[in-house]
Amino acid sequence: MANVSISNDNFSDFQGDHFQLEGYERSELVVNGVDDPWFEREYCADIDSLYSMRGLNNEENTSNEQVRTNLLEDQQQSISDWMQNHLPTNLQPFQVESTVEAPKSDNFQPQVPEPGNSSNENPKPFSLASLELLNNYGRLSKKSSEENWSSNALSCEACLGNSHKLSMEETLRVAGERYIQYYTQRLDGLSMFIHPYGSALSGLCMEETKDVELVHLLLAAAEEVSNQQFHLASKLISRCMWVASDSGNPVQRLSFYFAKALEERIDRSTGRYTSTNKDHHLNIKTMSQGTNSAFLTCHQLIPFNQVMQFAGIQTIVENVRSAKKIHLIDFNIRSGIQWTVLIQALAEKGDSSIELLKITAVGSTEKENFEVTSNTLRSFAKSLDLPFSFDIVFVSDMKNFKKESVNIKSDETVAVYCNSILRTMIPRPDCLDSLMKVVRSIGPTVIVVGEVEANHNSPSFLNRFIETLFFYGAFFDCFEDCMDRGSPCRTTIEGVYFGEGIRNIVAAEGEDRFTRNVKLEVWRAFFARFGMVEEELSESAWYQANLILKQFAQGSSCDLQKDGKGLIIGWKGMPIHSLSIWKFL
Repeated sequence: MANVSISNDNFSDFQGDHFQLEGYERSELVVNGVDDPWFEREYCADIDSLYSMRGLNNEENTSNEQVRTNLLEDQQQSISDWMQNHLPTNLQPFQVESTVEAPKSDNFQPQVPEPGNSSNENPKPFSLASLELLNNYGRLSKKSSEENWSSNALSCEACLGNSHKLSMEETLRVAGERYIQYYTQRLDGLSMFIHPYGSALSGLCMEETKDVELVHLLLAAAEEVSNQQFHLASKLISRCMWVASDSGNPVQRLSFYFAKALEERIDRSTGRYTSTNKDHHLNIKTMSQGTNSAFLTCHQLIPFNQVMQFAGIQTIVENVRSAKKIHLIDFNIRSGIQWTVLIQALAEKGDSSIELLKITAVGSTEKENFEVTSNTLRSFAKSLDLPFSFDIVFVSDMKNFKKESVNIKSDETVAVYCNSILRTMIPRPDCLDSLMKVVRSIGPTVIVVGEVEANHNSPSFLNRFIETLFFYGAFFDCFEDCMDRGSPCRTTIEGVYFGEGIRNIVAAEGEDRFTRNVKLEVWRAFFARFGMVEEELSESAWYQANLILKQFAQGSSCDLQKDGKGLIIGWKGMPIHSLSIWKFL
């Protein structure tokens, strides 16, 4: 990651015990008719308590410079220790940090630390491993070789020195670098938040300065939540919510949902979280496997799903080309609109070689949704004179899925399609293992796996917070480019789905945290346990993926890159989804 050019002059407003408001009008301290909650002087008492908490009280004998020196030495040693303890010499399935811990048996349960309840614990500094993650995030999210990820963004240093408007990722990286600099150079850096624009960054316009400081504020709030300093965290979140908005620019929207997630984590840690909230999240989990008009609109406007689907369908066509009876098993069919492409491709063969295309939809979605999907696909296949049948396998719990649940004939060639469904079973390894054993017993010709390309399963809250911030930042940036700010579809997807996903990853722990995405390298190690081998994505599949991107107005902002034999699609350099092809030995 490029170094951010932030001079010491940016800290000059906070010399001594007072801050400067020169050049700012009183109206700038009001947003939507609400005064800045940190403008009044009585909030300065909280800063005093922060000094005390950090060991910077005047009664301390150690100078600030000595504290800073000690901190940096501890930081270097802790980072070294962390890397030695957490970076594996060889990848293991489900390993923590960059991966998830490997299931050792069918009774494996993820080891996730719960937030402590003791208010007497000594506060710890911002996780040094998290500082390293934040400082090097650009290198973690992008490959260095030419054949892999290439950054479309200007370096942060260049961004601060010219008129280039900051992208979302650049804003997050500048804010992260700035937070590290405040943390390591000025331990009383919280004073910057008394006034929102008190440390404007040279080279940035006012809106960009606000955005950078808003993200800086989120990082500070996350630190205090991690330290269980909930009073300070609540003040920081209050200040954040004064600027954040669920209908503003991308940074404001992103910050709004992360601030709400931090509020919920505080409620969970202090016993104020209700069963109604829990029921709401379970409903969201169910809805995410269904479909609605917002999903269909998103499907038309955002390229990710169509790119993955066309590449996956091309792969299936190539693997069943000689079959007369094709049986496709889809574990997350939703609207089924993707299979109209397969139906059309098979119908256009024109040699009447296809005697039957059978699709079996497996899942726990409402049966009414399955019926709608069935009617749509039956009607489309009939219009093209393609022999077609549609079966429904409804299971209340995927662990109950058995080979006998699917009506498979001996003369059928079976293909399996798993799109964003395996990740939902990561919190239940026994269920995931059971499903993979059943799939193996079915003996499919090919398995197409599409998943979220992100690590949202770190046991470290702060590491998970940083990973999630950058990941969803790319999504909010994508929506800004592809949809109007007032779009009902955008409101629904951001609020109901992204918002709830953020809340679950950030706020929940243990069994309540069901959103646990992991990266393709983790799935590779996991699939190897079941005798699965990865197949190279064909040139035709790559061609289909690139062809689809060209049909989108913002397709040039998407990245298609190889990761081993698989495909990764990203937004402006940030990985979003992976597609991989598998067969059993």
